Amino acid sequence: MNNWFKSGTPWVWLNAGAVSISLVMVVGLLLMIAVNGLGHFWPKAVVEFDHQPTAEATPQRVIGEVSRSETMTAAAMREAGYQVPEDQDVVVRHLIKQGNRDVTGRDFVWYIEDAMSDWRYPEDVLVLERTTWGDFYGYLLEFRRDGEVIAEGAAARDAFEQRLPDSLATVRAIQRIERFDIGSINFQIEQLRLQQRALDRNPDLSEEARAARQAEIDAERTDLDARYAELESRRNELRREVRGYSIKMEVMDGSTREINMADVVSAWYPNDMSLVQQLGHYARSFWDFVSGFPREANTEGGILPAIFGTVLMVIIMSIVVTPFGVLAAIYLREYAKQGPLVRVIRISVNNLAGVPSIVFGVFGLGFFVYFVGGGIDRMFYQDALPAPTFGGPAIIWASLTLALLTLPVVIVSTEEGLTRIPSTIRQGSLALGATKAETLWRIIIPLSAPAMMTGLILAVARAAGEVAPLMLVGVVKLAPSLPVDGNFPYLHLDRAFMHLGFHIFDVGFQSPNVEAGRPLVYATALILVLLIIVLNVTAISIRNHLREKYKSESD
Repeated sequence: MNNWFKSGTPWVWLNAGAVSISLVMVVGLLLMIAVNGLGHFWPKAVVEFDHQPTAEATPQRVIGEVSRSETMTAAAMREAGYQVPEDQDVVVRHLIKQGNRDVTGRDFVWYIEDAMSDWRYPEDVLVLERTTWGDFYGYLLEFRRDGEVIAEGAAARDAFEQRLPDSLATVRAIQRIERFDIGSINFQIEQLRLQQRALDRNPDLSEEARAARQAEIDAERTDLDARYAELESRRNELRREVRGYSIKMEVMDGSTREINMADVVSAWYPNDMSLVQQLGHYARSFWDFVSGFPREANTEGGILPAIFGTVLMVIIMSIVVTPFGVLAAIYLREYAKQGPLVRVIRISVNNLAGVPSIVFGVFGLGFFVYFVGGGIDRMFYQDALPAPTFGGPAIIWASLTLALLTLPVVIVSTEEGLTRIPSTIRQGSLALGATKAETLWRIIIPLSAPAMMTGLILAVARAAGEVAPLMLVGVVKLAPSLPVDGNFPYLHLDRAFMHLGFHIFDVGFQSPNVEAGRPLVYATALILVLLIIVLNVTAISIRNHLREKYKSESD
């Protein structure tokens, strides 16, 4: 036994067991996130049952999706206010997503199984995803145009399905006009306002020059006003067209509601769908999630701004941190005189990697936002003051803060790569007549490029998931526009942005509708993990390519 322990075999098996357990835990976590997140987009069956909490109560019809079920003790249910027979020890209850928040006041309601009748799955129940008030469940009664009934019953379903694609296309056209066309004109009008303000503040201009410049501004403003009026007229025309159509729905309590077609985002009959239709609905729902804009306090709609903001922030951070980290490591390793001061700097760099990220956020807010950004505003954007341009939270300050946070990782990885280069390579290059700078830039740095990429991979993995510092220097709950658009300078680094990590925090902990946001937390977390994997795989591929390219030289 002693020889067996001395051989090291137990520690090998212990190591292998620990790695296996870690892999199982990681895979299990990813599977849990994927199942809970991706399952949200599948069209679930809608159940209908009669709920009668007591024998004396009148049965009430309930329509909705079964969100989840759980078994509770009867004592806990009685404490929660439910009426449970005294001879019953356990109770099974179901959380039903009944939607119709504008009718019932809440989306999700718990129902005790013993008070429910047999479940029915009516094929004609219609589910609507709306722009406001969440999903709607009910039965389609009438299809109307300008308040006049066009079709009823089965004919109403056919008319509704024929009109829905045109209504959705019209709504998308309205959104494009509001988000891009009118948004671009508003941006140009704001620039004109700032130019007018600069003209009024400039006392050095002659009267002729001032009058000429004023005429240019007035002409441009007149042109923008005309274009704005034209777009607004077009938008109002499309609104009248789409709002002329509506449907009359019967809800579970027997009352009726009229829903305008302009408020419908998607519609489906979940109990009357084939497998192919379900797969098509699943693909459309997932695509709308990754390519759409959020609604309803981020509990509905898509996450495109958060994906775009996360990727752009990581790219800017990588562009900033890589050269600074590499140059710092080269100086410390190749040029700095090794002594107590350099040792102190290395210790400080290593300790900097352990500083809590929120401290970097506070530093970024004080230095980047208030000092640097405020200084830029005072020097170059006085006409916009007191409204900040760069003196407020923005994607550029978030990127710089994360670059500072991940700088120690890049420095340490690059130094390790430089250390692994054999001294014989340096000596051989110098012996052949190359200078130290030529040896460094043409021999040493290419050979240590894989180590630099390793540092970048670690920096990207950490920066993409950080949330705490971003809450202070740039991230917001909802960004009205993307940092990239068709207005000069096209890339607007002075704008706040959305981030997948903060989006998860906001939906999971700040949402007014927790149950509706729960599946979106898993889905967004899955997208964030996949995004980090894609970024890391890209960096790893580049590193492996460089490693193979310089393998013979390093050997």
